[in-house]
This record gives sequence, C-alpha cells and structure tokens, in this order.
Amino acid sequence: MITRLNVHRQSADWQRALAQAVTDPEELFQRLALDPALLPAALKASEQFRVRVPLGYLGRMTPGDPNDPLLLQVLPLAEECLEIPGFQCDPVGDLESMPIPGLLHKYHGRVLLVTSGACAIHCRYCFRRHFPYRDASAIREAWPQILMYLRTHEEVREIILSGGDPLTLSDDKLAAMVSDLAGIPHLRTLRLHSRLPVVLPERIDDTLLGWLTGTRLRPIMVIHANHARELDGTTRAAMERLELAGVRLFNQTVLLRGINDDADALAMLNHALFDSGVQPYYLHMLDPVQGAAHFAVTEEHALTLMKQLSRQLPGYLIPRLVREVPGHDSKTQIAHSPHAVEGFSL
Repeated sequence: MITRLNVHRQSADWQRALAQAVTDPEELFQRLALDPALLPAALKASEQFRVRVPLGYLGRMTPGDPNDPLLLQVLPLAEECLEIPGFQCDPVGDLESMPIPGLLHKYHGRVLLVTSGACAIHCRYCFRRHFPYRDASAIREAWPQILMYLRTHEEVREIILSGGDPLTLSDDKLAAMVSDLAGIPHLRTLRLHSRLPVVLPERIDDTLLGWLTGTRLRPIMVIHANHARELDGTTRAAMERLELAGVRLFNQTVLLRGINDDADALAMLNHALFDSGVQPYYLHMLDPVQGAAHFAVTEEHALTLMKQLSRQLPGYLIPRLVREVPGHDSKTQIAHSPHAVEGFSL
C-alpha cells in the first residue's frame, strides 16, 4: 500500500537530487580534478548556456580524465563561443511549427507539447539550448487553447510531452495535464521524451507510475542515452520499474564526435540498452545548433559506423540513422543499405 508519507518521501527524494545538481563550473572542475587552465573558457561558455549536472550522473565520470565521454557532454568549452556558418539558434524550425505557444505540430497524427524549459542536465549539444521557453510553455495561459486545438484536430492520435524535460514538473501538474488529454476521445498514445530516467533515476517512483499508466492512453517513454557508461545499476532499476508497469521504452542517441563516434562504443550502448529493457530507436545526426559545431560528425563517417554496426549486431539492436530537416513531414533516414528509405514516421 502506497501511503501519503511514502509519496511525500519519494517526491522529496527526486526533487532534492534535482536541486543538488552542480551548477557552478568551478565546482565541476574541483569535483573532477580537471585542469584549471580550462576554467576561464568554461566560465565564459557557461554565461551563454548554464552548467547543470546531477550528482549521480557526475559520479559515473572518471576524475582527472578530460576525455571522459560523460564529462564531454556537459563540460563548457571555448568552442561554444565560436560562430560557425550553418549553425543557428533554431536548427530544426520549431518556432515555425508552433500554431499556439507550447504546441508543435510538424508531423501528421501527432503533436508535441513543450511542457517545461527546465532540464535535470544541460547537455552542451542540446538543439533547444537557445529556445525561448519563457514565451513557449504549454502549461501557461495557452493550455485551454491547446486543448481546444487538440479537440478540433481529430487526425491527432498521439500526444508527445517534451521540453526541456517534462519530468522536471511536479506529479500533480503532470497528472492534471494527462487527465485533460485522456478526456480527448481520439487521442490514443501518450509519449514522453525524457533524459531523467538516465541522469536522475530517482524520478521514476510509484507516484509517477500512477499517473503515467493510470489512464486509457497507452504510455511510451523515449529516453536519451549516448554512452553505455550512462546506464548503471540505478538507471537499469528505473527502466525495469517502467517496463514492469507497462511502459514501452525506446532510446534516442545523438551521434557526437569524441563521445560515441565509434562502432564499438555504439555496440556496447545498444547492448546495454537492450539489457535494460530499452529498444534502440534513433541514432540522430547532430542538429546544427549554434555552439555545438565541435560535436558534429560527418555523414560519411556516420554511414561507415552503420555498416560496422550491421556486421556486429543483430538487426533489432541497430537504430535508424536519421536527421531532422526543417519543413520535412517526417524524420529523414540516411541510407546505409539498398533498402533504406528517405522518410518515415517520428
């Protein structure tokens, strides 16, 4: 039996972990024994995009290793301050696909809600690092308009909660949102895109599972892991709880130079995901967001990696190599076999 005391304790656990995240570059350098000569550049880069790293995630890094694949995802670098042609603030055309603040309607049959601008971790390659969240939140005054929009678009079958990260919101807010959405008859599937099961696994508790699986909407969660070392015992336990509750789990990986642009690293990641009950889904080319050009991998190298993975892994462990092209009505698959197609559903 879940008591009110247990619910309160669970809520306090994940909110405490969220609040205790490292947000000061100097603290990050001290905790990981990093070269202090790199600190001035990190401080400058963090003025444009703040540092945020949960302590549990930081604990999976190797102190003193400047090339740690988890560290490189969160470490501010001087390269972020360079203006590189072709890299922009809205790399996937989100703002042009927003008929109502907080609602993105790009693809047939599904709508994405920008529920929050907050994240548990600030990944330096984030395609929404420049997104104007203050003016585009689905939980503010626009919520009645969003519900009306969904009621009048009967072709929409799936609702996607994104952000930021939707799981940074309180369970009360999320439960109320999902209850409203479940009241729209033609909606069938509730999908959440979240990095919290990986970086803050404390978030997956009984209260969350209650509202996530407590309506007629079929729950799906798309997590985001880029390296096998992100998946430790705590994350595997969180995935197991979701899986046992009936939540279908998929993973999106971003292909990142110096982090996972290696066939062996990707193979280990996909095995670790499958062992955790998660289906590899997308291997995503970097969205060309300003400040992240140093993570970019060439398409030629990406195709070589896919060929190598095809030789190492069974088909069900090989994600689709994709990129998002503004204005296209689906993700674009990058061909790596005679049978690949140019577009398919998100």
